[in-house]
Amino acid sequence: MSMSISNPVTSIAPSEARSFIDFEASGFGGKSYPIEVGLVLPDGQTYCSLISPEPDWQHWDDAAQKVHGVDRSILETYGKPAAEVASHINTLLQGQTVYTDAWYHDYNWLSRLFDAAESRPSFKLEDLRQLLDEAHLARWDAAKAQILQEMNITRHRASNDAKVLQQTLLRVLQLAAQDQTLDKA
Repeated sequence: MSMSISNPVTSIAPSEARSFIDFEASGFGGKSYPIEVGLVLPDGQTYCSLISPEPDWQHWDDAAQKVHGVDRSILETYGKPAAEVASHINTLLQGQTVYTDAWYHDYNWLSRLFDAAESRPSFKLEDLRQLLDEAHLARWDAAKAQILQEMNITRHRASNDAKVLQQTLLRVLQLAAQDQTLDKA
């Protein structure tokens, strides 16, 4: 239950695909901590793991639990130690630039994970907006809605969120390329 690797849901253009990461957390704010990490690689491979709470990770927000649907007791039973999760994502993401749509929050949760693991990320975390111009941003919400409908995701999980971001970026880039082709015609 805590870790899975799967194949891509949709075809991905390797030249355009990027790695994405997403976290689910115990809540928002300074005392929150990561409870799940999910990522998708450029080839569409995914990784997802629940994270066992550290002894000093006590903050719990019931509103956050309603969003992610993971009870703290599930983390205690199925979560992996922070050091194991950090090591695994470092192996998967080594040397890459990895994107997120919530850089501030994800950076903080990534830091809490790696601090607990007494380690450092082997990859760089960047804001998705670094890849988007105004035309891309104008298309983002509609493209994301289409991707969500096409993927028919029924559970809110970190790896699903990462896949949606990756596929939305690819769709937005595809639409922009089509527009450029039409402009040249």
